[in-house]
Amino acid sequence: MKNTLPYLLYFMVLFLPLNGTGMELSDSTQHVLEEVDAAIVSKTVYQEQRERDILQLRKQLSATQNPEEQYRLCGDLFGKYLHYQADSAFSYVQQRERLLPELNRAPLQAEVYINMAEVMGVMGMYTESMLDLEKVDSRQLDKKLLAYYYHTSRAFYGWAADYTAHPKAKQLLLERTDAFRDSILSLDNPPTPDREIVLAEKELLKHRTDEAIALLESYRCGEKDLKHKAFLHYTFAEAYSQKGDIDKQTYHLAKSALCDLYQAVREYASLQKLAKLMYDEGDYERAYQYLNCSMEDAVACNARLRFLEVTEFYPIIDRAYQDQLRDKHVLTRNMFISVSVLAFLLIIATGYLYYWMKKLQQMRRHLYETNQQLVSANERLEDAGRIKEVYIARYLDKCVGYLEKQEQYRRSLEKLAMASKIDELFKTIRSEEFLRDERKAFYYEFDKSFLDLFPHFIEDFNELLSEEGKIFLRKNELLNTELRIFALIRLGVTDSNRIAHFLGYSLATVYNYRSKLRNKAVGDKDSFEQRVMRL
Repeated sequence: MKNTLPYLLYFMVLFLPLNGTGMELSDSTQHVLEEVDAAIVSKTVYQEQRERDILQLRKQLSATQNPEEQYRLCGDLFGKYLHYQADSAFSYVQQRERLLPELNRAPLQAEVYINMAEVMGVMGMYTESMLDLEKVDSRQLDKKLLAYYYHTSRAFYGWAADYTAHPKAKQLLLERTDAFRDSILSLDNPPTPDREIVLAEKELLKHRTDEAIALLESYRCGEKDLKHKAFLHYTFAEAYSQKGDIDKQTYHLAKSALCDLYQAVREYASLQKLAKLMYDEGDYERAYQYLNCSMEDAVACNARLRFLEVTEFYPIIDRAYQDQLRDKHVLTRNMFISVSVLAFLLIIATGYLYYWMKKLQQMRRHLYETNQQLVSANERLEDAGRIKEVYIARYLDKCVGYLEKQEQYRRSLEKLAMASKIDELFKTIRSEEFLRDERKAFYYEFDKSFLDLFPHFIEDFNELLSEEGKIFLRKNELLNTELRIFALIRLGVTDSNRIAHFLGYSLATVYNYRSKLRNKAVGDKDSFEQRVMRL
């Protein structure tokens, strides 16, 4: 019994619950929660995609001088920034407003007012948002702009209601929100694309949950229409909240949060509501993770309402999460004690096998060293084979090219001789231009072939040199004389006589170049050329 006690302690601690949650969620809900966890870890990937889209639009904007195109592109940038970085969205609305005198179109002023109201609503500037909405004469708007005005007004009064604590004022704002829902539904030609969602919201206000769910299930949106899918799942979650179905409420809030994360928006409600739900169900770790993500995004977006919502609940979840961490620390300590006892017993047993383990370790070390040598030899063989393959192919091509050029040169001399142009013939024979051009072309081919094999050679070579000794090439120059000498050394040509013959320089010139660069090397100067050969 004494010998089995550590094992019992170990396994008792191992299977103690660590998350403190009593939730019983369906497999589909657990799966979508795991997707949310993964999306939060990867949210920078989605944000980088949005940044690339924004950068593309900004390039287009800077490249055009057409006021109408500038106005349209500012609108696209406003849409990209609206729920991502509200300050930038506001600046593009201002840029749109500055373009209005050039465009001289009255409906565009109304559109700018609505843009202003929308972005100020996101920033929590509700007074300013309301003033801009009041500047809009809805009777002068076409149906597309009127739908935009109604949706923005509904969102504004909904935000204002969430922000208002006084019961009577809150009720008045909720009534105004519902009135704009009716206005949206009045647009039958063409009907609003999220008509079923708006109708479902009205049914939920009347606590007719089943009717609301039926409307939402009839709604169809494209697989890539993440914006409307986020609204759809959020409204589903509100409906199942009324029904008291925690599992389905969690599922749809998670789906809505996924759509928000995939869109790389930072102003949202789903994830923070999901965090509260996780807290209520005892999953403090997820609650803390979700609320922390919501706070980061709200601050980055400058979405004041969302930030206030998060900060209102954040201390409670943070405290619960810290308490859970302390509990885990206690459990970890108990596990450590149990494992320590077990480890003590294992150490006694290990002492008996120490000698054989040491022998095995020596054999493994020898095998590892042998394997490393084989890997290194294989890499050198592969590198040498690759170099030979490239240079043999290029050498053969160059030889054929030289033969063709020599034949052309011979024919040109023959023509001069046949035409009895003796002076011109001697002039051509004595000219070094042909050889100079051929040598230049040969070096170009060598440089190109070498950089194909070693594309980072110049950068890596400069890393071996001090700051004042680094080599910077001229425009359209592949390699200069210094780099060409050390390129030959990298290929294994270390003899100065061969290098001088190859480059057409004197032996003294090659020695001077090698000595000069060796003196500018960082670290051990004697091993400089060996380090070059390993680049």
